[in-house]
Amino acid sequence: MMKTRKGYKVYPLTVAQKFHLYYLPHCPSAAVLNIGTSLTIEVEIDWEVLKQSVNKAYERCEGMRVRFAKDKEGNYYQYVVKHEEQDIEFVDFTGKTMEEAEETMKEWTRVPFRMEDAQLTRIVMIKMPDGFSGVYFLGHHMIVDAQSLIGFLKDIIELYCNAKYEGVPYPKDMCSYIEQIQKDLAYESGSGAQQRDRAFFEKEIASSEPIFNGLRGTDKLEAAREMFKNPDLRTAFSASDSTESALDIFHLEGEPTQRLMEFCEKYHVSLACLLLMGLRTYFQKMNGHDDVSINNAIARRATLKEKKSGGTRIHSFPFRTIFPESMKFIDGIYAIRDKQNEIFRHANYDPTEYFAQRAKTYPQPHAGLTYEQMSLTYQPLTLKEKGLDQLGDIRYNTKWYPNGICPQGMYLTVMHRPEDNGLDFNFEHQVKAVSREDLEYLYYYLCKIMFKGAENPDLTIGEIIRLV
Repeated sequence: MMKTRKGYKVYPLTVAQKFHLYYLPHCPSAAVLNIGTSLTIEVEIDWEVLKQSVNKAYERCEGMRVRFAKDKEGNYYQYVVKHEEQDIEFVDFTGKTMEEAEETMKEWTRVPFRMEDAQLTRIVMIKMPDGFSGVYFLGHHMIVDAQSLIGFLKDIIELYCNAKYEGVPYPKDMCSYIEQIQKDLAYESGSGAQQRDRAFFEKEIASSEPIFNGLRGTDKLEAAREMFKNPDLRTAFSASDSTESALDIFHLEGEPTQRLMEFCEKYHVSLACLLLMGLRTYFQKMNGHDDVSINNAIARRATLKEKKSGGTRIHSFPFRTIFPESMKFIDGIYAIRDKQNEIFRHANYDPTEYFAQRAKTYPQPHAGLTYEQMSLTYQPLTLKEKGLDQLGDIRYNTKWYPNGICPQGMYLTVMHRPEDNGLDFNFEHQVKAVSREDLEYLYYYLCKIMFKGAENPDLTIGEIIRLV
């Protein structure tokens, strides 16, 4: 392994980065690793100051200056370059419609990055038709995830506001990306913590074999049993042969969202627990199995250093619950909370190793078979709680742009809307695997289950299934 490249010290990839490379070969375009978003505020922008703030934010954040190269064996490694002032693009969308502006940004999001020795982010200053202005940001998933991206955009805005407005404090320093990956790499090189985490997950896997639950019932499971002439098969195909994807978004208003949040506060659980309980109960209703598995993404940003070091840190593990219909709704939620806490403690473990171990324990007749119909990510972060409230009543908008490709059948990201703190349910799904109608059905029943359970937490799961 070369020790430096272009005079910079080099480092191997972390597990979270390798996880992205794991599905990349199965996609028609590297744009699958693009994350596009915009953040705009309702004020006249001083573009020169914004440009300086963007450059300053790059200088403060090592994670945004990561580059990749390949060694002789064709394996990627990474290094962090020094900041160099760059000219920031500006695009004026006034005179266009909002739809046209968003269509352009969707197109930007579908353009893959060159991976080697190249900058893996793009920022465009934008002036929107609705009177809002700000930035469009495109990042490569190998160096950003949703949390580091939000942290970076927040830094730009705080630097800008500090330069422009009296009394807005200069933002605190970001944390070192390099220091953080050195920690991750030390963990991965056979540490005691890694061995404990491996033992935990191997025990989980060995306990018993999960079973596939379909969106509309057991049809996919039955089809796989038929196909492989095995009436006891417990896996099915959740993805299709095409990774072309669509993004369907369902909006839950601010007021009902508030009711769910109040329930979570009262019972000391996170909204993620309520979402998982709602989803697993939906699958139980549709399939008749007490045993439900859903892939669950974990941000791995517990400490301040992890929160502020940028990069990509997401690990994803199946979250499996076996709840009889006689169990009370609230007891299910508590069991989910305890299990989540347990998984969080071991979440540095390598997810690819997890899936390999599971495949070895329960050999399947085909590599594409799975127990999980979907993945869930909950983004608790809104910029509001992240310290942007001192700007008074400045209104702002954030928007995510799909890259058009989804490696899994269906991926649900739930996040809070800035305008009213209501929830957006973002379903990214393969067009051939899951229809819009499937999603409407799921969303309708998911909400009914969550509200019925939040209003009557002592009802049993079976009672709720029959009532909705």
